[in-house]
Amino acid sequence: MPLERTVRTGNNLGLRADNIVGTALIGELLDPGKTLWIVSGWISDVKVLDNSQGAFDSILGDDPPSVCRLSHMLALVAATGTRVCIATRPNPHNTVFLEHISEAIRKENRLRIIRDPNMHEKTLCGNGWIMTGSMNFTKSGMGNNEESVTYRTGDPSVAQAHIDFRARWKESE
Repeated sequence: MPLERTVRTGNNLGLRADNIVGTALIGELLDPGKTLWIVSGWISDVKVLDNSQGAFDSILGDDPPSVCRLSHMLALVAATGTRVCIATRPNPHNTVFLEHISEAIRKENRLRIIRDPNMHEKTLCGNGWIMTGSMNFTKSGMGNNEESVTYRTGDPSVAQAHIDFRARWKESE
């Protein structure tokens, strides 16, 4: 049965999106798919999961960090056998993150980076779920800006997003 939740974040509401992203990626670790897509014009190596209390130690490996950054979580997902595809703008702002993720995921067949100068979409799409909306995967987008993010599971739009991304960037399964 399809489920959907829209969350509006920002300082005025006191809500942040980092925990939503972190929780979605934990779900992907527990039930990995073939491909995880992260599509965003602007992307940084933001904090996505607070593990300071050790709540996720059993999931995060032998030396679990107290704070997980996006590159670390994506590397863990890739280690399950999932291919991580990142589509972003060819902009110096994104370079630091792309260097971190390239260092974290060394197996070339597990990481694909697409630089698209027309990128404006903001989506994270995994195995049976999609998170899409106005939020870039940056500190401002996930913490300070007022954003709207919709999270869907069990919806045909998830499969359609995977099909569309593969076709757009000529990605094989």
